[in-house]
Amino acid sequence: TWFTWHDHLVRPGMRVLDLACGDGRHSLAAAGRGAVVTAWDRDAAALAAGRAQGAARGLDVDWQQVDLEADWPAVAPFDAVLVFNYLDRERMPLVRGLLAPGGTLIMETYLATQRDLGWGPTRDEHLLARGELARLIAPLEVLHGREVLEPVDVERWRAVASVVARRRPDEP
Repeated sequence: TWFTWHDHLVRPGMRVLDLACGDGRHSLAAAGRGAVVTAWDRDAAALAAGRAQGAARGLDVDWQQVDLEADWPAVAPFDAVLVFNYLDRERMPLVRGLLAPGGTLIMETYLATQRDLGWGPTRDEHLLARGELARLIAPLEVLHGREVLEPVDVERWRAVASVVARRRPDEP
């Protein structure tokens, strides 16, 4: 829902990076809105699934197999970076650095409370503490943020922190 609520921020011609894209659900949605999308993930099977879905829908995405725990490719800054269900605290400065001045980060990942819900990530390094996401993305300007417990389906709930933030145009 977080991406759907904010997909109006993705406009035709924007350069968008979907970081840890998995099978590319958000990559394909951004491409469907006319963005020029690059999608990074280390899972070749997930990338292949995204590539097949994109081809079936006539959407063009630059699918790249990137080990996010190794050196990242040198790229020009993006107008928007999408990060969903991925957390690497040590690389948050790199994530912020992927944004062009005025660029937008749309991010959502699990809170530590998720562990109590019986599904999803369980390791501390993959779960946010309350209030932590805003600190991790600083000095970006938070436009909209939340920490919620919300239904996924009739039987499951999820605990997430979500943010839309912008790199100030004058920020070096």
